[in-house]
Amino acid sequence: MRTSGLGELEAVLAVARHRSFRAAATELGVSTSALSHAVAALEARMGVRLFNRTTRSVSLSEAGAQFVDSVAPAIATIRGAIEQAGSLRDTPAGTLRINSSVGAARQAMPMFIDFLQRYPDVKLDLVTEGRLIDIVVDGFDAGIRLADIVPQDMIAVPFGQQQRFAVVGSPAYFARYKPPRTPADLHAHSCIRSRMPSGGIYQWEFERRGETVRVDGKGVLTLDEPNLMLEAARAGLGLAYLTEWNVAADLKAGTLVRVLADWTQPMDGLCLYYPGRRHVPAALRALIGVIREGVVGKKVRGTVAGRRVKAKG
Repeated sequence: MRTSGLGELEAVLAVARHRSFRAAATELGVSTSALSHAVAALEARMGVRLFNRTTRSVSLSEAGAQFVDSVAPAIATIRGAIEQAGSLRDTPAGTLRINSSVGAARQAMPMFIDFLQRYPDVKLDLVTEGRLIDIVVDGFDAGIRLADIVPQDMIAVPFGQQQRFAVVGSPAYFARYKPPRTPADLHAHSCIRSRMPSGGIYQWEFERRGETVRVDGKGVLTLDEPNLMLEAARAGLGLAYLTEWNVAADLKAGTLVRVLADWTQPMDGLCLYYPGRRHVPAALRALIGVIREGVVGKKVRGTVAGRRVKAKG
């Protein structure tokens, strides 16, 4: 690999993203030894250690963390300039890196399939994780999250329908316990608790006629993945608090029953978001075009509702 200039900086950012020389080398398509030598050469010229290495782990040093925070936005700008020059070709190409939650990615998959079928020269690298990351520092072109948690300094492109949560339980569960009529009744029920990426337990949120209630339900099971929560709810282990999108098939099939529907209000749906930089990669512009085309089509058919998410930048 190149041992000076942009190549070394890309090497440092890749190792910082993966916390692994081997994984970073795989991403960059070079050998682990070549990557290690490139980073070591840069450290030697700078006179500081960027990474703390052991036989089992790799972590950024204090100097390395500061260096990555400073360099990542500049590299993103350089990448954008290169991609902007390449965008003069007729067909978008290259790799588009997107970070998303698992649930958002599942909902967006039909759109991604349509996009890749239209633009066969584009490669999509989709990384799913629960925690909200800095997409610039971690080398992503864009992210997909619920509109409410999109960082304020990003340009947001809304798509999809409004989201709404649902409290559900199995028929067998409700054969044993009386369905709750208010959020306060949940304290007498077994709740399947949801652990957030931060490690905290998510409190169920309710609202009706201006009254807002948060419930920290008690139960014997705590999970961090919606499909596992669905399985537990179907098995009668307790009540689950999931999006309508996740439970729609079960409600239709009768394997789950919904309660407290009048206490869960609609909220804004998903957004694709990206930095407000001057040079937007051609592949990302093409994906934005596919999203907006779909949104306009839904508005024409009268199926889109909800608040506008303002684009910033």
